[in-house]
Amino acid sequence: MYSPELSLFVLETGIRLLQIEKPLVMYLSLTDYIQHKYAPGEPEANRYYRDMDAMLGRLHDLGPVIGLIADHGMCDKSNPDGSRRIVWLQDVLDLEFGKNSTTVICPITDYFVAHHGSLGSFVRVYCHDRTTPEAVMKLARKLPGIEAVYDKTTAARRFDLPIDREGDVVVISDADTCIGTTPSAHNLSALDGHALRTHGGIAESRVPFILNYPLNETYAARAARGGLKNFHIFDFAINGVVT
Repeated sequence: MYSPELSLFVLETGIRLLQIEKPLVMYLSLTDYIQHKYAPGEPEANRYYRDMDAMLGRLHDLGPVIGLIADHGMCDKSNPDGSRRIVWLQDVLDLEFGKNSTTVICPITDYFVAHHGSLGSFVRVYCHDRTTPEAVMKLARKLPGIEAVYDKTTAARRFDLPIDREGDVVVISDADTCIGTTPSAHNLSALDGHALRTHGGIAESRVPFILNYPLNETYAARAARGGLKNFHIFDFAINGVVT
């Protein structure tokens, strides 16, 4: 998982499958380890994109429609001195309201700690006992590095989320800051020697949306109206291009 070779292997396998099996649809999912680990312009990043570009060129030469998309952007979440810009939200809420009064959930918590240490820019807060969403929101909005705070209804509407699975409060950091629960809950040892580059919030919601053929008239008009989301790439790739 912690190497560029895995993603390049996926692309190589896709090329081979297209040559042999000729599937109607392929979905090739790559890792974002290099993007988390290295900034644009670093030698490792440049080498990875050069190799990936060559693979995509080989895919294109075989004739398929190719749609390229990302799930999120990421910026350096570090201070000028190299220290990490993290809001430890569970600690802040415990100090204000008491332990067990709230539960902060980081949705990107996973085992790939070398990517981001389970730190991101979007967290959910669940309120317990007499702690109210309004009180949590009032406090969170005052914290440096926080860009947006929503109640569950507003968050569900704003981000097309199922309201029955949403927290009482959603907190989102700005482009230069990330959010964690408490330091002991996050393994950051694998990030030593590298800047923290992790999942972005609203400031990084714009991602590449690339097709290797021009759009037809209908889909070009849709694209011009804006409002595209990354999952629209499937519709556009299957129905929207002129080959």
